[in-house]
Amino acid sequence: MSIRIIARDLYRLQQEVERLEQQVESSYSEKKEELKDRLRKVRAEQKRMRRILDGAKEPPA
Repeated sequence: MSIRIIARDLYRLQQEVERLEQQVESSYSEKKEELKDRLRKVRAEQKRMRRILDGAKEPPA
């Protein structure tokens, strides 16, 4: 996977995290839990992509 594709996916995930955070703040309690769960999953995927990107930028040993 190229660095450009990873960076693009990471940017998309960052945008989704921001959108979900705004939805959590403005939603009703019954939907809030569902949004929090989705936000948790997207944040985990964002962290995973960040680790992949950071590893791809390091020169091989």
